[in-house]
Amino acid sequence: MFFGFDVIWIKETGIHDVEYQSTREGNAMRLTTRTNLAARTLMFCAVNDERLVRTSDIAERCNASINHVARVVQQLQAEGYLETLRGRTGGIRLAKPANRISIGAVFRIFETDIPFAECFDEVRNTCPLAATCRLRGYVLRALEAFYHELDMVTLEDLVRGNCGLLDLLAMRPDISASCSGRTASA
Repeated sequence: MFFGFDVIWIKETGIHDVEYQSTREGNAMRLTTRTNLAARTLMFCAVNDERLVRTSDIAERCNASINHVARVVQQLQAEGYLETLRGRTGGIRLAKPANRISIGAVFRIFETDIPFAECFDEVRNTCPLAATCRLRGYVLRALEAFYHELDMVTLEDLVRGNCGLLDLLAMRPDISASCSGRTASA
């Protein structure tokens, strides 16, 4: 419950399909699978910035479907965050330095095409309160604050000195070995 209301969360059922569900579980605000994979993909590329990586490498290390990762990579490439090189020796790498990639900007790419709640969806909105409800304005302000916080976080902030992440994602053992004895920091 959120201020006496059932919390609504959004589940992707396809590329552009959305299913609205009510939940009574805690932690109800959720990111889409694509947003989560976008962050994982960028972190993987940043950790392995000295080499080209393959979609299959990302999928394996990030416990994701190759098809889902490929769609995310395509969108990140179209938005200028990744460079892709075709061919047998091709792969993926960051298109710009990690310190110039805003996590808030990346999240907006993947989250804004899916409405946060039914009343934010002009096509599927059936709420009879939408025209007069004040809650929408407060939720909108909360979302803006959420993105504002993420705007101040760069990809470099997520990976620099994060030895646990290096251990999980580094494709070269010497990268994660340089972290021995240190822990991840927030």
